[in-house]
Amino acid sequence: MIKLNFRPAALAAAALAAILALSGCGGSSAGTSSSAENPYGLIEPGTIRVASLGDAKPYTFTDGSGNFTGFDVELFKDVAHRAGVDKVVFTGQDFSGLLAAVANGQFDVGVAAIGITDKRKETVDFSDGYLAGYLTVITTKTSGIKDVNGLSGKRLGVVQGTLQEGYAVKNFTSAQLVRFPDNNTAISAVNSGAVDAHFLDYEAAKAYQEQFGLVSAADIPSFDAPAGFAIAKNKPAFKEALNKGLAAAMEDGTWKKLYQKWFPGSPMPEQYLPKAEQTSSPSPTAAK
Repeated sequence: MIKLNFRPAALAAAALAAILALSGCGGSSAGTSSSAENPYGLIEPGTIRVASLGDAKPYTFTDGSGNFTGFDVELFKDVAHRAGVDKVVFTGQDFSGLLAAVANGQFDVGVAAIGITDKRKETVDFSDGYLAGYLTVITTKTSGIKDVNGLSGKRLGVVQGTLQEGYAVKNFTSAQLVRFPDNNTAISAVNSGAVDAHFLDYEAAKAYQEQFGLVSAADIPSFDAPAGFAIAKNKPAFKEALNKGLAAAMEDGTWKKLYQKWFPGSPMPEQYLPKAEQTSSPSPTAAK
């Protein structure tokens, strides 16, 4: 066996030469190129991975083919296109874990009529708002619940992690809150009698009323937490691009067109219309 002896200086020189060769003579072009190819810091350059909900009609839901659609879905795709990204992949999540999944980098953005609150800002950042809304108590025609006072001692369903849950904890202290992972499960519980009512957003409540013959016991204004796109903290370029896209979609009438498509006959929040059409204060729609 032949034993080769190398002096420390020679080893250091060889290592340096190898490093320089691999890095293109020590330049920073690779890092610069990576940043240029992925200016928004996306998980996969050229693709926006979206955490959403599959049962929040008309905001975000899956159609008969399993594809995501709804107001928020179409609006976000339009905004993403304006930001230069046309490949957008939606994945359904439970709302209770959606923001955490965005914050820890599993997704680039959360899109599900997510209300902007100070508490949620501790976990994620948000785009500008694009919806403002009402919260609704929905029940059966025979429950005897006619208003919020009728919730005393009743079992009230809420989707865990939503604005409705937080509002109910604070304001419906005499009700027995029952937490669910999604609206469909909660509405099934209302229909079966497992809970007496469910607290959800205004537009989703309208759809369930039509589908199951349920009724609204109360529509409660909640304009202090408009919906926004949730993104991980420290992504200023991504946030700026989304905000520019939203502003453009509102000003050229795209937002209005989508709103009329998905919320036909509903009062329109005028703060999101083109500036020339803004004449009054906000009107109902909702956030989670």
